[in-house]
Amino acid sequence: MPLRDLKVVLTACGAPGAPGIIKSLRKNGERFVSIVGTDMNPEAVGFALVEGHRVVPSGSDPRFIDAMVRLCEEERPDAIIPLATYELGHLSENLQRFSSMNVRMAISPFDSLEIANNKARLYEFFSREKVPVPEFTVVKDVAALENAAIRLGYPNKPVCFKPAVSKGSRGFRVVIDDSNRSSRFFETKPDSTETDLDGLVSVLSANREFPESLVMEYLPGKEYSVDLLADRGDTLICIPRFRKETKQGISFRAVTEKNEKIIEASRKIVKGLSLHGNIGIQMRESVDGVPKLLEINPRLQGSVVLCTAAGVNLPYLGLKLAMGEKLTLPEVRWGVGMSRHWEEVFYDESGRPYSL
Repeated sequence: MPLRDLKVVLTACGAPGAPGIIKSLRKNGERFVSIVGTDMNPEAVGFALVEGHRVVPSGSDPRFIDAMVRLCEEERPDAIIPLATYELGHLSENLQRFSSMNVRMAISPFDSLEIANNKARLYEFFSREKVPVPEFTVVKDVAALENAAIRLGYPNKPVCFKPAVSKGSRGFRVVIDDSNRSSRFFETKPDSTETDLDGLVSVLSANREFPESLVMEYLPGKEYSVDLLADRGDTLICIPRFRKETKQGISFRAVTEKNEKIIEASRKIVKGLSLHGNIGIQMRESVDGVPKLLEINPRLQGSVVLCTAAGVNLPYLGLKLAMGEKLTLPEVRWGVGMSRHWEEVFYDESGRPYSL
């Protein structure tokens, strides 16, 4: 008996990874999935690729949930698939409200999201759970920042700086000695994450508020994104991707890699926080090859389309999990690579988006 068609609301359709997720939902091989996209930007790229779209407030805006409820009352979707980190806590808190409208979501518990979305809480939690994390210090002012950097080996060794709560690579910097400042000026692009301690201190001293942040051990090894599907703390599928090239925090070249150390650590992380649904984990190897946790994205990650190409359609499997449907878990094709390229979206004279 054929499965019935579904309608889903896909949030944050302007995210760089949204087109790949839309392709994955389309190419599921079982049924038609109609998509209503949302974003706070009226020119979100994903709007050109879906059946309907709606501009809504930011996920951190107090009006976001009411706007999503109104949308669900009008569109009557079967499920919501969130792509933006700042939406997750609000959606999880209001899960029962959406369930009463027969709108499903595969989303982690609110308490788990509170830890996962704050790097300071995250590192403190998994330090106790015996999951490898970078050596770190939580800092709340410039003096503490300078002391922590020196304690971690600066200027003889690079260190990292990152706000405890941030989105993507925003605020992240690799802090290195400035002795090669002139060569770095000519050899690195303006969007480089490298800086020196004096430059970082100068920027933060000029800011009225100093956000809770971390000074961390620099990890020089291979970087991995891990895409998982989890059922209330149990890992159903785990696919590490070696990030061969990144730009502005986004994978431009990557390959699926069966790395048992990464898989074992990821399963422990999912179990420790009872994570549910589509989950992303970022890890990087230390100088001695130990994979250490960088961050958790408790949602679909932007490059999950590589998993679809490797035989495992995680966006669609996550939708089936939300709908309570039986899952058939396919085998992963390891060693499948991906290279990204630019593609355009256009707007007609009335502002309606379309693609060629």
